[in-house]
Amino acid sequence: MDKTVLQDISYGMYIVSSKASKNVGCVINTLTQVTSENPIISICLNKDNYTNQVIKKSKKFAISILSEKCNPNIISQFGFQTSENVDKFQNAVYQEISGLPVLTENMCAYIICELIDVIDAESHDVFMGRVIDLKKLNNINPMTYKYYHEVIKGKAPKKAPTYIEDKKESNEEQWVCSICGYVHKGPIPEDFVCPICGVDASNFQKIN
Repeated sequence: MDKTVLQDISYGMYIVSSKASKNVGCVINTLTQVTSENPIISICLNKDNYTNQVIKKSKKFAISILSEKCNPNIISQFGFQTSENVDKFQNAVYQEISGLPVLTENMCAYIICELIDVIDAESHDVFMGRVIDLKKLNNINPMTYKYYHEVIKGKAPKKAPTYIEDKKESNEEQWVCSICGYVHKGPIPEDFVCPICGVDASNFQKIN
C-alpha cells in the first residue's frame, strides 16, 4: 500500500487553541467544514496532545488560519512543544476573543467554536464544533500543507495524522531539531544553524 498517495490530499495549516487554567494551542492541518447552515467544522487531534485534553474540559476551541506570511517560528513554537510545560503564547501576538486566545499577526482569519461532539478515531479524536464567531483578518494567501513542506521545508511531527515515515532515507544519517522538528541529512557541522528556527547545532539530536 503506497501511503504517499495520502500526501496528494489537500490540507491547510492552522493553530487550534483553547483555555482552561491557562492558554494552550497546537498546530493542526486537518480541518473540514461539515455543514454550511449553522456551520459546523471538524478538527483532528492526537489523543496524547495536551490541547486535546483542554478542549474536552473547556468545551470550546478557536482556530487561527495561518497565512503564507506567517513567521515559521510560530509553527515551531506551537507544533513541536507541549502546552503542558510551555507557555506557547508568551512571545506571540494574540487577542482574547470569547474567552479564548486567538493569534492575529499574519493570520488570515479566526473561527470560534463550541464543542458539540467528540468522535473516537483510534490514535486521534475528531472534534465537531459549531461556529459561533468568525472574522477575516487580511487577504494574504492561506498557508497550505504543500506550501509548508515545499517552500518552508517543514516536517510533520510524529503525532500528526498526516505523518509518514520516509523509509527511503532510513539508512542515511539524520539529525532532528528539538525545537522545530527540522531534519538535517548527513553529518551536522558544529557551526550549523537551523534554517527554520535559527537555533545552533547543540539543539539537534541524531535520529539515524
